[in-house]
Amino acid sequence: MKRTSEDEIDKELVKLDQHRKEWAELSIETRISLTDQILRDFESCSSQWVEAAVHAKGTQNYPGGAGQEWLAGVTTTLRNLRLLGRVLRQIRDTGRPQLPGKVRSGANGQVIAEVFPTDGFDKLLFAGTTAEIWMQPEVTPENLADHMASHYREPGTRSAISLILGAGNVASIPPMDCFYKMIVEKKLVILKMHPVNAYLGPFFEKGLAALIDRGYLAIVYGGGDIGEYLCTHQSVDEIHITGSDKTHDLIVFGSAEQKAARQPRNERHITSELGNVSPLIVVPGEWSASDLAFQAESIVSSLANNAGFNCNATRVLICHKGWSQREALLEAIRKILRQLPPRPAYYPGASDRFDDFLQQNSHAECFGLRSGEDLPWMMIPNVDPDATSICFQKEAFCGLFCETAIAANSAADFLSKAVVFANEKLWGTLNAGLIVHPSTLKTSGFDIALEQAITDLRFGTVALNVWAAIGYALCTPSWGAYPGHEKHDIQSGYGVVHNTYMLEKTQKSVIRAPFRSSPKPAWFVTHRTTDGVGRKMAAFEAAPSVLKLPSLLFSALRG
Repeated sequence: MKRTSEDEIDKELVKLDQHRKEWAELSIETRISLTDQILRDFESCSSQWVEAAVHAKGTQNYPGGAGQEWLAGVTTTLRNLRLLGRVLRQIRDTGRPQLPGKVRSGANGQVIAEVFPTDGFDKLLFAGTTAEIWMQPEVTPENLADHMASHYREPGTRSAISLILGAGNVASIPPMDCFYKMIVEKKLVILKMHPVNAYLGPFFEKGLAALIDRGYLAIVYGGGDIGEYLCTHQSVDEIHITGSDKTHDLIVFGSAEQKAARQPRNERHITSELGNVSPLIVVPGEWSASDLAFQAESIVSSLANNAGFNCNATRVLICHKGWSQREALLEAIRKILRQLPPRPAYYPGASDRFDDFLQQNSHAECFGLRSGEDLPWMMIPNVDPDATSICFQKEAFCGLFCETAIAANSAADFLSKAVVFANEKLWGTLNAGLIVHPSTLKTSGFDIALEQAITDLRFGTVALNVWAAIGYALCTPSWGAYPGHEKHDIQSGYGVVHNTYMLEKTQKSVIRAPFRSSPKPAWFVTHRTTDGVGRKMAAFEAAPSVLKLPSLLFSALRG
């Protein structure tokens, strides 16, 4: 494993320290130029990045393996950079970001800002999909502008140095965390690569060379000892973590005893994104056979993407106990899981977590053979919603999920009870999803019940009829835990990233999509041309053009 020595880290931090004033006072024109250069540099090494990722994860021969890396890694990174460059130009020209949609007030008076679609291309490629950021109660229509891009309205004299402990699962997380800290918050960064995906370091070094060469960013390598050295280094002002709540607690408290006593050993400002037992609420309705097949593909894809090593993977399917089509949906899910080849469990600890769930759920169903590093897919149906279950309190972080059923008198009654279950029973507050058939939406009074459910869900992202990870990939919504966690009970974390329009005091993002999409979404594990769509989508996001659309759409239609 590549390791940066403590002496080398000291030198990098001295260099960053020497550039605090320069970075704080850098002109917006220079920031725009740097952002444009980084986009070009990342695009230039994107093919090698994807090739390295599929070999490291063992998916070079897996259908859609490269496509998943193109979409979740390269495409998202390039989109984030492009949109940040656009917003920087808006700040230069008008003094603040220009929201692409309307600002409205919710039924409770909450300020809601539409942040997607951003343009005509988004409307075409994500037809019918919208995203909003819901603001915290103290934000009003009158003061909303005061809660946008404040770092660009206040003259800086000295930038903070932020340590980013990079995620090891999704390739776009480390660079996008850097973009947020550096472009949105105007901080210098030292990024420690995670040992699991340290192989991406050379590509990040090339993509971020414009910042590294000027002394604004450093990338270092190592395990827990290097992380500990950085977290306690006198030159590090704050820390950002994407990973486990256990890692957060170790950094902040050091021991269970200090956590119980609420005596942190590390008083630095810490932001974090720490995972979730992600719920998906399936509202009962009259579904056709093709509806069941489509939603089964969507549900399985939200689990199986990246072999299940996603913090936003569906973990708990919440169904209506009396829904006549509940078993038909589960059988449609089983059908896809039977056909889906197992994937290498590349992330440490996956086998142990898999066994923990299997041992505590004797009725678990496994699909595929366990062989070498390959783990089967697992579904645990009919978990008692009143039980104290590992399924509700531990993030599996591998290719498994459970299903539970709640008794209710109506769709609206079920939805209300499911929201309470998700809020009170499940660990974490990162993201939640709902599936609602159009005919159910037409039921008298259900639209009000749905809006109340979206309002009441205490999750940082709430997604209707689409996997919540789309909120991550769109880049303009905020991404992070629901606000309010304290250090001793951090749950899914503190703070947000992405949030391209630089809104402050955000509460949650709400994504809405059609019940069914056509053509089939490229992120579906059943999509036949994901690899080609992913590559073309990356090229499009780097530089959108009408001329690129025919080839992209043709590939998508063949899926």
